[in-house]
Amino acid sequence: MGKYFGTDGFRGEANVVLTAEKAFKVGRYLGWYFGQDHKARIVIGKDTRRSSYMLEDALSSGFTSSGADVYLLHVTTTPSVSYVVRTEGFDCGIMISASHNVFYDNGIKIINGQGQKLEAETESLIESYIDGDPDVIPLAVREEIGRTVDYSAGRNRYIGYLISLATRSFKNRRIGLDCANGSASSIARSVFDALGAQTYVIHDEPDGTNINRDCGSTHIESLQSFVKEKHLDAGFAFDGDGDRCLAVDENGGLVTGDKILYLCGKYLKEQGHLSSNTIVTTVMSNLGLYKACDKAGIRYEKTAVGDKYVYENMSENQYSLGGEQSGHIIFSRYATTGDGILTSLMIMEVMLEKKQPLSSLSEDVKIYPQILKNVSVTDKKTALADPAVREAIAKAENELGSDGRILVRESGTEPVIRVMAEAVTEEICAGKVNDIIAAMDAEGLIQKNS
Repeated sequence: MGKYFGTDGFRGEANVVLTAEKAFKVGRYLGWYFGQDHKARIVIGKDTRRSSYMLEDALSSGFTSSGADVYLLHVTTTPSVSYVVRTEGFDCGIMISASHNVFYDNGIKIINGQGQKLEAETESLIESYIDGDPDVIPLAVREEIGRTVDYSAGRNRYIGYLISLATRSFKNRRIGLDCANGSASSIARSVFDALGAQTYVIHDEPDGTNINRDCGSTHIESLQSFVKEKHLDAGFAFDGDGDRCLAVDENGGLVTGDKILYLCGKYLKEQGHLSSNTIVTTVMSNLGLYKACDKAGIRYEKTAVGDKYVYENMSENQYSLGGEQSGHIIFSRYATTGDGILTSLMIMEVMLEKKQPLSSLSEDVKIYPQILKNVSVTDKKTALADPAVREAIAKAENELGSDGRILVRESGTEPVIRVMAEAVTEEICAGKVNDIIAAMDAEGLIQKNS
């Protein structure tokens, strides 16, 4: 973790942590960095937050003042920026979004020329420039000053690409979409309409402050009610920047990212397209997914939390499917990032090919109850290494055996230890989590409120 950049870019409250001045410096540095031996070409997309427009202007000013040309996709999804960068020869892409966060937060996600998240080494250089002397980079002058170009055509090409991936018509299928009042509002309906679905859309009227508010993949309840009320075949909920998807079956049941990984993984295996018969998960995936995969003969690997780490593992090993329980699902045959709308299309393919309702396709995954508590500690490394804490963790693991699991890890951004338990009942989960926290408390490791 850097000073400004975390696992998902530079994120914080707009005009408090992430200011227009800092965004300008990000653009200044990257415009120079990518333009040292040619005129750099940068593409920018944004979500629907009020501050996204301010940050778009600041970034554009930074880029063009360093001599780069900027192409504006306007309101669009993160995966669309990734697609345009890697297919149309841009040096890098910027997505202005804080994903599933509240509207007053915002972020800058930087995507390299291969459509992947920017390397940490380059992010470190940007951070040094933000806090250093701005004059170390020359300003472009005269005809070398960059320009901004309306590039909504790039977003339209991405929509065409999504439509082209569907293998069959969605005719007579009644589908609900929750666009989270975010980026998917400009894309999702047109894709499903073009494929022939009877499309019912909610939360697609962004006003700059209602993104993710009681809607989208982080607040799935409204889509569950909507699917049941309208008697739909399925529903799909996206997050603010459109890189996540959770689903709702015809009965209003939640289909988590873990269930999506299973049903798509099983289908790809049957089609001979699941590379190395393996899916990539994070350590937060539910035990129920692993038990279902064992039964289906599907291998799995676990990474640290973050779709960035999932994709790194997939890329290194040439795996075709990976993701997180939160709904970041990556199909490496088609994309280099999680893509919520693409994920919804892949689920539709399974439903149509198998001629089964979504509830049946995901029923093999029995989600275990899970309890997660965050514990503020005086020192994360010391807390994790403490012998009494390690003993409490080992005892809990032994008592659960194959009917549960324990995960204790440090937060990447806060002085917090996350203690998680999965078991057959919530009562058992709570007991194990509390036992481990009690061990931390007895050792004097917990940060007390002053």
